[in-house]
Order: sequence, then C-alpha cells, then structure tokens
Amino acid sequence: MKQWISLQAEPGNFQQRRAIFIFALKMSFVAVIMSLAIILVLLFVMQWLDLLPVPIFEAMRFGVLLAWIIGGTVSGALAVLAGFSIHRLAVSHAEFERLSRTDMLSGLLNRRAFTEALNMAGDGASLAIFDLDRFKAINDRFGHASGDAVIVAVSRLFSGAFTGEDVIARLGGEEFGVIIHGGDMAERVARVEEIKEQIAEQSIAIEGGSVKITISAGIADIGGDRKTEAVYAAADKALYLAKTLGRNRVMHERERLSQVWNRCGSEQEQEATTDVRELQRYVQQM
Repeated sequence: MKQWISLQAEPGNFQQRRAIFIFALKMSFVAVIMSLAIILVLLFVMQWLDLLPVPIFEAMRFGVLLAWIIGGTVSGALAVLAGFSIHRLAVSHAEFERLSRTDMLSGLLNRRAFTEALNMAGDGASLAIFDLDRFKAINDRFGHASGDAVIVAVSRLFSGAFTGEDVIARLGGEEFGVIIHGGDMAERVARVEEIKEQIAEQSIAIEGGSVKITISAGIADIGGDRKTEAVYAAADKALYLAKTLGRNRVMHERERLSQVWNRCGSEQEQEATTDVRELQRYVQQM
C-alpha cells in the first residue's frame, strides 16, 4: 500500500492540475475501501461480544453510509490539499531542472545539458563548435552590456537556423555548440556555412549604435564507436584551424593541410599572418 501511494504521488505526475483531482479521487476510493474493511471487522467483533444495539445488516448499512460520507469526504479533501502541495513542489522542481540546464543569458542549453545530448546522439549527426571572432574586442571597446547584446542576438540566429532535432547550446563565453541532425555530411557543413554568412551580414544593435561580427566553426562527425571526448576534440581542433587561418570560416575535421592552403590561396582575404611551423606541428598531431 505504501509503495502504491508513493507511485500515485510521484512529483513528476503533478505538473498538471488535472492530476491533483485524479489523485484525490483515487485516495478517496482507497480510504472508503479501507474504512469499510475496518467497520465490518468492528461490527462482527461487536456482534460476537453482543454489543450491537441494532441487527448486523442494519449496522452494515449504516457503516457503508458512514464510510462513504466521512471517509470519502475527509480523505478526498486531505488528498486535494496534499495534491496541491505536491503540484507546487513538482512545478518548482521542473523549473529548477530547467534552470539548471539553461544558460541564463542566451536562453539556450548550457554545457551540462549539451554534453548529455551529445552522449545520446547517434549516427547521421555532426557536432559543430562555433566561436565569435574577436569578441573580446567588443567587450573592451563597447562594454560588457554590448557583448551580452551580441550573445543574445547570435543565439537567436542560431535558434532560427537550427531547428527540429538539432540541439543548440552556449558552451561558455563566446563559444556555442550545435548537434546537427539529418542529411549527409556535406549538407550539414552547408548549413553551418549558411549561418556563418547570415551572422556576418547581420548588424547587431548595441547601446549607441550597431556592430557586425563573424564566427568561426569546427565540425566533427558523430557516429560509429567514437567516444564523445574524441568527437569534441576533433571539432575543437577544426575550430582552432579555422581561427588560425584567418577566422570567419568553417573547417571540417577531414580537411588537411594541403586542402587548407589551397582554400586560403583562392580566398585572397586572409586577415592575419599564419605561423606555418606552428600550424604544421598542430595538424600533424590531428
């Protein structure tokens, strides 16, 4: 009985008010049945002791009536009160759980929730790690309130670009993560390229004006027997290459040094000088 009641009072079932009255109805029914059982036992004991002032069947009719009126009403009222208390607890618990998994500034998932989603991701998905280029310069020049405005604006663009089964999170600071589902690898890379261009073209309103910002991204494929740590490390290395090679670009983990140089030669707009030795050493470690 104790186990059954605990199952009926599971907090997760009480987020809807309808569950309160269903709980009260069940508890009332159980209370009436238990009251009837106790009354019947007492009546037979009193009859055996010759203490009943009325015939046994008359006493049983009164017992059933009292069980439904008193037992059902009292237990139902108490169950409703208990149900509302559990409801408030369930809502508070759900809100706490949501807040513990949400980044307060962006409204996206936080790193903890994103890691859980990444652990459950299967084949046919990719991990993309994004980093806002030269974000520190915005904070230093325009203040942290402007930096926060940029984070919020970029988060909204991510939410509009990645929908359905896709999972978006702010991993910390100016770094974001997305688990992209559907399509083949080329299609997923194309989606990342698309949001990169969209953000580069977007003017973001800040206090006293507006700014434009670019992003760099590293992509790694999820699936097979790859561990979460290996996927994350591969995406992080690809992001490092994207930043090192001039920012505002998307790199997939399969791209190698020769492909990178060919790509840079066709783009003409490299913003920073690359340290060749450092880059070669880094790629050799991949």
